[in-house]
Amino acid sequence: MRKFPALLIPTALLCGCQTVENTLTTSPALVTVTGPTASAIAGDMASRLVEHIGQAGATTIKMERDGSEFATALEAALEGWGYRVVTDGRVTKNIKPFKLAYTIDGADGQVLVRLSTPTIALGRAYRPTAAGAIPASPLSIMQHN
Repeated sequence: MRKFPALLIPTALLCGCQTVENTLTTSPALVTVTGPTASAIAGDMASRLVEHIGQAGATTIKMERDGSEFATALEAALEGWGYRVVTDGRVTKNIKPFKLAYTIDGADGQVLVRLSTPTIALGRAYRPTAAGAIPASPLSIMQHN
């Protein structure tokens, strides 16, 4: 019986530990956004991301392309802002790409979108409309240290 507390304390301490990975992943889209909705959301989120990551110039963004309309629209929106977007993993040796991941989810008839980089994550809810989508929440910004 005296061994039980001796085992319980280390176990409780270890349960509070977390492992943090330094990688970004794009989760499979749980909600499919297409056409004008994908373009409207990608355009808005790209413009918000640009506000936080700075000038395009020589910046290359690396993202996974899953074949969805949103991925295509996001790539086009970022290129429209002057960024080079790499989706095939081929980057020259002297260029260090800026990694970008995204997630799309749905709740209560809204589309929840999150863009993540190693330094910042942006999130926002959108309400799909016949003409595209309108923001349904303020922009959420989380800085990574």
